[in-house]
Amino acid sequence: FTDIEGSTRLVRTLGDRYVAVLADHSAHLREAFERHQGEIVDTQGDAFFAAFPSATLAVCAAADAQRALHAHSWPEGGEVRVRIGIHSGHPLRSEGRYFGLDVNRAARICAVGRGGQVLLSHTARDELDDEPEGLYLHDLGTQRLKDFDDPERVYGVEIAGLESPQTALRGEAEQSIPKAVPPAMRLVLADDSVLLREGVARLLVDAGFEVVGQVDNADDLLRRVGFSKPDVAIVDIRMPPTQTDEGLRAAKQIRERYPAVGVLVLSQYVEPGYAMELLAESSEGVGYLLKDRVSDIEEFAAAVRRVGQGGSALDPAVVSQLVGRHRKDDPISSLTNREREVLELMAEGRSNGGIAERMVVTERAVEKHVTSIFHKLGLPQAAEDHRRVLAVLAFLRD
Repeated sequence: FTDIEGSTRLVRTLGDRYVAVLADHSAHLREAFERHQGEIVDTQGDAFFAAFPSATLAVCAAADAQRALHAHSWPEGGEVRVRIGIHSGHPLRSEGRYFGLDVNRAARICAVGRGGQVLLSHTARDELDDEPEGLYLHDLGTQRLKDFDDPERVYGVEIAGLESPQTALRGEAEQSIPKAVPPAMRLVLADDSVLLREGVARLLVDAGFEVVGQVDNADDLLRRVGFSKPDVAIVDIRMPPTQTDEGLRAAKQIRERYPAVGVLVLSQYVEPGYAMELLAESSEGVGYLLKDRVSDIEEFAAAVRRVGQGGSALDPAVVSQLVGRHRKDDPISSLTNREREVLELMAEGRSNGGIAERMVVTERAVEKHVTSIFHKLGLPQAAEDHRRVLAVLAFLRD
């Protein structure tokens, strides 16, 4: 199903010119549908109902339609933004028309979209032959559809070459239905070992993440991050062609070009120098873990989430080696052993609650230690999160 967002406003703005705009819109949709074996079942006003032999053909047609609409020169104030909903099912058919719950579900999925979005039901997504080239699917969470009791998991289609549509669906006030569950955190994985990469992807998907890309080299990683804008890039340090530090170099470029993207580096061995290179500017949205930690999926998933939310996640083995260095004018020499222990756990990216649980003390006791650490390190008054980052950097740097 398709529908123009804000069609009433367009009629008021364009007046008689809306007839020509609607004709151009219809021509683009018909051409895209026909190109992918689509059958136009029905039209009503500016809305289309089309049927396709497969979910893949329907998605490709929707993408071509959005590209054509985006490239068209619309009159001032008359840009046409179309929402498209796709569902795969087994409708009843009579006299060339379709009926049944699957038809209604497709219409409701379209109705929760916004202009420029292409939305898929969980069923349609599962029936795709493969992710079509130049199209990327994003899990937008579960959504209550009007007149349906069970929530529907909805996926958005990102189209290469077009600005990514907003991930928010139409709100409760507009639809009179419960709000959607927040979308999953989006990840890109980079590792030249396909077995490890696929294994990590499966673990993370089962833990509630959405893997929006998998690559096996640094160049493809940078391209994929630039296009998909994930929440976190999980990167192996050693990748082709030299198997030295390509992943680390790519991770640093991601932090420079896309500061909103968290970076979690995985390494086979403890390499403190690489860790410090990654932390040179800030520990916000940065992680450095040994690959062995992946086996503890709860800890690993928690580390990914911390990095995606702007926190840090450093492997205890890395922290231990960094702490063991001998430094002149050590900025933490004034800390007690207990305060030093708290700071080590802060360096791993743990919250006050997580530190309290690990040390088997109250959270209030941890708060007192943290306050004392800030005072002894001479950190200025600032937001709690920012002062924690400064404390960790003071702790780790030479």
